[in-house]
Amino acid sequence: MSDFIKATEAEKEALEKYLLQFLNIEKRYPLLPGISNKHAVANLFGLDEEELDKLRQHFTQNTKEAALEMLKDDEVVDWVNELPFQPNDTIIGFGDSSTDDLQGWFEILREILSIAVPDAEFTFINAGVAHNTTSEALRRMHHDVLSHEPDWVITSLGSYDAMRLSFAPKRTLHPLSETWENLSTIEDAIGTVTDNPPIWISPTPVIPGLLEEMELFDFDIQDADLDQIRQIITGKKGYIVDPKGQRLGNPPEAWYYLSDGINPSLSGHVNTVRALLYTLVTSEEKKGTEMAKPDDLE
Repeated sequence: MSDFIKATEAEKEALEKYLLQFLNIEKRYPLLPGISNKHAVANLFGLDEEELDKLRQHFTQNTKEAALEMLKDDEVVDWVNELPFQPNDTIIGFGDSSTDDLQGWFEILREILSIAVPDAEFTFINAGVAHNTTSEALRRMHHDVLSHEPDWVITSLGSYDAMRLSFAPKRTLHPLSETWENLSTIEDAIGTVTDNPPIWISPTPVIPGLLEEMELFDFDIQDADLDQIRQIITGKKGYIVDPKGQRLGNPPEAWYYLSDGINPSLSGHVNTVRALLYTLVTSEEKKGTEMAKPDDLE
């Protein structure tokens, strides 16, 4: 058997600084033959097992350090102590890239609760898949979410519904009516497995210009489109985290984003966790509101 092609130093740098935190192929392709073979998975990236472990541990260490830093804040500690979660609860993060991120908001939340309330013995399930639209997420919801019978579902979706492809810039990938239907179905489905209210995290803006510079992407996302999705989310029952999408600055600040201008940096994810904790302990659960049909949203 011939030797595998090793990643170049430039490719390793790209994996460390951007790609690898979203390439969780074991989760995306759980039935792929050999997916449980760490040697085979590492080779797909042009790495050996030790290199893959080292890179992934780098992100894990980042989340631990971010959690420990947040827990130095007495206000954060107070919020953690007042959370509505109960011992042995199963908590699922259901979303796209920001959830799937190895150093994302869900992983920081996991570390915070594991450190601050270890006796609670929460079960955490990261059901985020990079670049998912609401349709793609809905399609896998039974296997990835409902089958676990979670006590809490934190949903962070919508950004990729708003993509405007480079060859079809006059329309979003999903019409607003489809996003509305998908999020409503997700809301109803959550209610079949838990009496606890859904938790919704709103999409954040994209920094103009940065996304255009990414060779990996051939789409644009406009804040006007995202704002319509935020309006839909704001009408949902449950807890609404950052309904106006301003947790990464208003206007958004590059410090809180990766180089693509869409995915949050570690600092950006910390802001999301703060907004999440704050919402859960200071906001009353919303019962949902009657709102205009999607075609009437402006």
